[in-house]
Amino acid sequence: MEKRDSHVQVINRAFDIIEVLAQAEGCIGISELARRTTISKTTIHRILATLKDRGYAEQNRLGDYTIGAKMFETLSYHINSLDLQTESQPYLAELRKELDLTTHLGILDGPYVVYIEKISMFPGTRLYTQVGYRSPAYCSSMGKCLLSALSGEKLEEILDHCQFEKFTKNTYTDIKSFKKCLREVRKQGWAMDDEEYQLGHRCIGAPVFDYHGDAVAAVSASGTTDELCTDKIPWIAEHVRKAAREISLKMGYSAV
Repeated sequence: MEKRDSHVQVINRAFDIIEVLAQAEGCIGISELARRTTISKTTIHRILATLKDRGYAEQNRLGDYTIGAKMFETLSYHINSLDLQTESQPYLAELRKELDLTTHLGILDGPYVVYIEKISMFPGTRLYTQVGYRSPAYCSSMGKCLLSALSGEKLEEILDHCQFEKFTKNTYTDIKSFKKCLREVRKQGWAMDDEEYQLGHRCIGAPVFDYHGDAVAAVSASGTTDELCTDKIPWIAEHVRKAAREISLKMGYSAV
């Protein structure tokens, strides 16, 4: 039993060291590691020797340490194997349960959003969306989220292909006002389709980021204007953002 406890303690200490190395700006010495972890220098030296031998830590010519290339290689095997749809499903289901609204996962395809997952309030009903459905990005909450994350050049390229067709009285019909909307979306971290594609229908979305920090998808919750009444919008937006954030973390995203 003592031996087993000792092994667990060593593992805990190894992870303490790895976490400090990961958060440090540049290389860090053993003395500083000891100060930040309260682990003895002797123990740190022994653990680092093992990590270095395995490639999970690297040492520069001054004797300081940083995270080794093997750490990134090992993590990449897992990250690259992640499937966005599969990883998102439990969070979309939970969001649907919390809000009693239909939830979606979508990706950007040029000037359109493609719905790649849907969990409906009423299974078997289509409403106006289904998996594979393509919606103009400029009048979609998910589309706004994904467009707001693009660089200026890429955004201009996509907007050049947007027709800005007027579906309802609320639809954006010019680039200038739409760009202003995107700046607000980027600032607040979520977007809304406020009867811009279909009268009587609202949708709130938030972006999903991958381990590169790129917005690769978006999550949304949609329903009627009664279900997404004005008073509920902040509460719904926070739940949608939370689900998107949890999926992002699952995909390897780190806000640090």
